[in-house]
Amino acid sequence: MDERAFARTAEEYAARLYAVAYRLLGNRADAEDAVQRALLKAFEARESYVSRWAVSTWLYRVLTNVCIDELRRRRRTPPEELPRGRTGAAVERLDLARALDTVPREARVLLALHYVNGLGYRELATIRGISVNTVKSQLARGKAILKRALEE
Repeated sequence: MDERAFARTAEEYAARLYAVAYRLLGNRADAEDAVQRALLKAFEARESYVSRWAVSTWLYRVLTNVCIDELRRRRRTPPEELPRGRTGAAVERLDLARALDTVPREARVLLALHYVNGLGYRELATIRGISVNTVKSQLARGKAILKRALEE
């Protein structure tokens, strides 16, 4: 893939990649940074792209790996104190963010890719390098954990 083709591809997928990164990382700056890092990694590795994979599958795989690395890094960093005095929609977003934090990382990645970007089981399996049955069970597990956390 030449530089122009890569630039067109990056423009085409940037918003979708950002949506996934934002759902996984929870804030704009980290999501933007993750998308940029993922696109840089993909650009550097563009010669190794295998055309049997959809470009979107390849980009999502690179992005989810970058996001997982960021989530691992965060686990080693003590959490910051949460802002106080929030009401309404901000509280709901905070509740959802806390609930999502209870979902195991792999299930969270799959939930974001499936529900934010509408990717099917087969594509999720290819992106994450797991079986379709594992995708189904991880999604079911993630939804159950999320529902339980939101009910509490």
